[in-house]
Amino acid sequence: MNISNSFKGYLLAFVSVIAVSNVYIFSKIALNEVSLPQFGVYWFAFGLLWVLLYAWHQKSFTLFKVLSRRYYWILLFLGLTQVASTYFFFKAIYTISNPTIVSFIGNIAPAFIITLSFFILKERFTPLEFWGILLAITGAFLISYKGSGSIDNMFIEGAQYVLYTSILNAINAIIIKKTIKKIHPTILTINRSLFLLVFSIIALIILQETLIIPISALKNIFIGSLLGPFLTVIAGYLALQYIPLSSKAIIASTKGLFVLIGSYLYFGEFPNTSALLGGLATILGVLLIAFAKIKFQKSLS
Repeated sequence: MNISNSFKGYLLAFVSVIAVSNVYIFSKIALNEVSLPQFGVYWFAFGLLWVLLYAWHQKSFTLFKVLSRRYYWILLFLGLTQVASTYFFFKAIYTISNPTIVSFIGNIAPAFIITLSFFILKERFTPLEFWGILLAITGAFLISYKGSGSIDNMFIEGAQYVLYTSILNAINAIIIKKTIKKIHPTILTINRSLFLLVFSIIALIILQETLIIPISALKNIFIGSLLGPFLTVIAGYLALQYIPLSSKAIIASTKGLFVLIGSYLYFGEFPNTSALLGGLATILGVLLIAFAKIKFQKSLS
């Protein structure tokens, strides 16, 4: 049976969404038993192993030889910013009891990407994208707002970490967008995992923590590392070979719904009404942005 390229792309995008949705669940379970440095060492050691095996199978190591010194400086910058963004992501997972909340707030990332594209890449955004950005930000506010009148205590603890990681991920996305034709996705994935592993080892040594962790945590980290640092990234990049970024974004916007189901099944937690409405608003905002991109691309063709 012949499978069309477009079907392959949508299938790979769906696999990427399922994989990253489970990252929220398995990382949360593991972080209930271990510290962030312990988690990071095992998570990214396994993740780097899977990526290196994939690179060896694809014979991708020669790609490092063709990079100029300028692109190694870019890899250094990306590595450092990805260390920071990933730290804040897992700090949010660790701090916020329900992973669904992290996922919903994280839907503001496309809004930051479009805003930075406007200022850095000089890209224009359409009125539909503007309303998508506004809706995503409004939804994130509804999720994070505690109802307190005090500014210092207005938002739930951990929401700031999602904001930090969204901004940093937007910066990374802009840089990668400008260099993706020169730096292969496999190199980017290896670079990210290597930096995060080294950072985790340094943190473990400084904090004088042990590598001994419960077997149950190791099992969840093992599964999560296959889904996160490896399958999510690889499937996501491969999907872009067959379908437009806007189409992938539409599928990716459903991530929060899968995390919602997983959080309920594993932790028995369900967001309150305002958080749920805010989450749906962020999803709708991402969809508006994606549809605006599709409409713009069709106008050019």
